Amino acid sequence: MKVMRLLSSLKHDESERGIFYLGRALVKHGHTSIIIASADTDNELVKRLERDGNIYHQIIIPKKSWWSLLQVLPLRRLIEKHSPDIIHVHSRTPAWILRFALKGARVKSRPKIVSTMYGFYPINNYSKALIESDTIITVSNSVTDYLTAGIKHVDQSVNKVVRIYRGIDTRRYPYRHNPSVYWLRRTFAEFPELEHKKWLLFPTVVGAEYGQEWLIDILGNLKEQFPNIHVIIMDDEKDDGDIFYDEFRQRVFALELGDRITYVGSRRNDVREWLSAANIVLALANQPESIGINVLQAIHLGTPVVGWDQAAFAEILRPLYPLGLVKQHNALALCKSVKNQLESVTRPAMTEQFTIRLMIEETLAVYQQMFAERMAEQAAAKNPIKRAKKNNPAPLLEKVVDIEDIKKQYPVQKLKNKSRDVN
Repeated sequence: MKVMRLLSSLKHDESERGIFYLGRALVKHGHTSIIIASADTDNELVKRLERDGNIYHQIIIPKKSWWSLLQVLPLRRLIEKHSPDIIHVHSRTPAWILRFALKGARVKSRPKIVSTMYGFYPINNYSKALIESDTIITVSNSVTDYLTAGIKHVDQSVNKVVRIYRGIDTRRYPYRHNPSVYWLRRTFAEFPELEHKKWLLFPTVVGAEYGQEWLIDILGNLKEQFPNIHVIIMDDEKDDGDIFYDEFRQRVFALELGDRITYVGSRRNDVREWLSAANIVLALANQPESIGINVLQAIHLGTPVVGWDQAAFAEILRPLYPLGLVKQHNALALCKSVKNQLESVTRPAMTEQFTIRLMIEETLAVYQQMFAERMAEQAAAKNPIKRAKKNNPAPLLEKVVDIEDIKKQYPVQKLKNKSRDVN
């Protein structure tokens, strides 16, 4: 089985896509993994992919840019060269380039197209190429519900919608991980105000939809009872006229809370240490969250999380840590939940849910199903009787498919525990 994956970019912060883990799993199962992205061939991430046995090609596809159309012909040539069985597209611009590239491509049979919908994309013409894949993978039930509710606004050619949660590498995020003494000393040297404090970690930037205004409610209501609470924001201090940052800073200054907030920047390289060292991780996005990757990481590390009872936050916390759920946009309930956690720490239990291993197994099961369907279609094309049945279209397949049914019908050999990074 040949699987080609098409991405706009290749970054460390795209861990929820499972780029490296899935490529390694495909190779270990004896399949061919081809990855097309914009990173240079001498990039360290590309070298990592090639060390794992992936075939890499560079095609620069800038998001939401007409310049991407220049890559239609190069992509068509790669499709003709490799003749993949499955093409997995990860965003909307590459989906359109793929659609144009497949028109006129000299291949024996059209490859099966799988797409992943990572967020609440507008159901419009720009999303049409992504939505009209043979199979759509959604990253949470809330995204599935959103998609199926809005699917009537586009061409009803979508066949299947399969929900596969994003997963965490439990080797990289082990339960009850403790930051090293060296890391703590270096952190206190850089941010001395954090020593001997209770850390409330806000693991995102300040912006319109991220809910930083709720931090003011927490500090304002609890600072007298807990004089050592301190908010850590994973964003840089800005001085560029950002309207949301300026508004937040002005409110903090007016309420004299500035000495209780520290901006530490994005911290991509040591986010695990910050999540594990925090007393509470806060998930306060005002807009529904589709993945909630920081919440997942914190839960697997055993760090308490307090977050709104909505979308992906609810889907993660309800089975794993219901104590952290708070009624949406209720400041009183939020402060009460934070107060209870500071008074009596109750950590999440160790879990085997939402792991990278499950995500990979379920994705491979989808690939196996699509490959089996493609082989059946090729066999039917050679058989006149079956071809006649094929030309008589069957009713539209059920929109939402249970991943467990796919795994039972197309079992995938489980990855061994000794595998290097996959867990």
